Amino acid sequence: METTNLDQSLLKWKKRFFMIWSGQAVSQLGSRLVGFAFVWHLTSTYHSATILSIATLVSILPDVIISPIAGALIDRWNRKRVMIITDILTAILTLVLALLFAFTDVKIWQIYLVMFLRSAFGAFQWPAMLTSTSLMVPKEQLSRISGLNQTLAGAMGILAPPLGAFLVALLPMWGVLSIDIVTALVAVIPLLFFHIPQPEIKLEEKDANGKSQSNLWQDLAEGFKYVVTLPGLLAVILSAMLINFLVSPAFSLLPLMVTDYFNKGAIELGLIESVISIGFLVGGLLLSIWGGFKNRLVTSFTFLIVLGLSIALFGLVPNSKFYLALGVLAMVGISNPLVNGPVHAALQARVDPDKQGRVFTLLSSGATLAMPIGLAIAGPLSDAVGVQIWFIIGGIVCVIMALLMMSNKKVLQLGKDTPTATSQVEPAPVNLP
Repeated sequence: METTNLDQSLLKWKKRFFMIWSGQAVSQLGSRLVGFAFVWHLTSTYHSATILSIATLVSILPDVIISPIAGALIDRWNRKRVMIITDILTAILTLVLALLFAFTDVKIWQIYLVMFLRSAFGAFQWPAMLTSTSLMVPKEQLSRISGLNQTLAGAMGILAPPLGAFLVALLPMWGVLSIDIVTALVAVIPLLFFHIPQPEIKLEEKDANGKSQSNLWQDLAEGFKYVVTLPGLLAVILSAMLINFLVSPAFSLLPLMVTDYFNKGAIELGLIESVISIGFLVGGLLLSIWGGFKNRLVTSFTFLIVLGLSIALFGLVPNSKFYLALGVLAMVGISNPLVNGPVHAALQARVDPDKQGRVFTLLSSGATLAMPIGLAIAGPLSDAVGVQIWFIIGGIVCVIMALLMMSNKKVLQLGKDTPTATSQVEPAPVNLP
C-alpha cells in the first residue's frame, strides 16, 4: 500500500520534532539533577537558610533581567544555533565547575556564579525551543504538545529528586556534574541533523539585502508594543503576575504548613511533593490526549477555577486531616498543566512567529518578577497571621481572575484559531487520528 503525501507529512513533522524534543528532555533531566545536587551541597555544607535563599535568588534573576532581551535576540537570531550554542556553553561551564570540585576547594561564590550563568543560558534555551515548536508542529496539535511538555515537567518532578539523591550518595559532586555535561551534548546531536524553520521577516521590515532594518532596542520596544496592542494579551500577563505574587509564596511556605500546622516531618513533606508531581503528570497526560476545549483559554480558565478552589481548600483543611490535604494537593497538581499548557499553545498559535521570543520571555519575566516581591511580604505576614491564610487568599484570587478573564471577550479571542494567525509550520497542518 502506497504512503500518501498526508502520511509522509505527518511522519516528517513527528520525526523531526520528537527527535529534537527528546534531546531537550534528556538535557532537562541533567539540569534537574545538577539543581538538586547544588541545593544538597549548599544545605549539607552550610546549613543556612540565607545561603539557600541567595541561591534561589541568583537562579531566578536571569528570568527577570535577561529574559526580555533574550526574547528580542531570539527573534533576530537563528533559533537552532541558539539552542546548540547554549547547550555547548552549559556543558563547558559545568565541566569547569566539575574540575574545580575534583581538584580544589570550591568557593560558594563560584557555585552562585555557575548557577546564575546556567540560568542565563536557560533564558535563551527555553524560549528558543518553545518558539521553534510553533514552526515545527501543526497548529491544531499545539495543545497536545503543550500537554506533553507539562507531562514531562511532572515526570521530572517525580524522577529527578530520588535519582538526584541516589547519585549524590553514590558519586562525588564532580561526578554528578559530569552527567549533566553528557546530557547537554545529547541535546545537541539531533539539532545537527534536523532543520528548524525560521520566522519570515515581514517585507516592510527588510532592507535591500533581506535583513531586518531594526536594531535590538527597537525590537525590544516593538515586543512591548505588541504585548500592549494585541487584544487581551496584556490582561493575561498581568493576571499571571498577580497569581504568581500570591500563589508562589504560598507554596514556598509548604514546609511550614507541614511542620507547624499539620505537625508532620520530612517524610510527609516528601509525600506532598510526590503527590503534586504525580498529579502534574496525570494532568499533562490528560491534556496531551484530550487536547482541551476548542477555545484553548476556556480550558485554562476552567481549570484555573479548579486550581483556585483546591488551593483555598488546602488552606481550610483542619490540621488533623493531613491525608485529606494530600487529596486536595493532588487536584492542585492535576490542574496546573491544564492551566499553563493551553496558554502556551494559544500564544504559539496566535502570536506572530517572529515575535514569539519576545512575548514568551515578557510573560515569563513578568510572572517571575512578582515572585520575590511576594516572598518578601509572605514571611512576616505569615508569622503574624499564620501560613494557611496565603493559600486561602491565593486560591480565591485564582477563581476571581479566572471568572474575570472568561468574561473578557478580547482575552477569549486569544484562545481561538483565526485566519490571521500566521504560522510557518512545515509541513501543512494535518489531523492526528
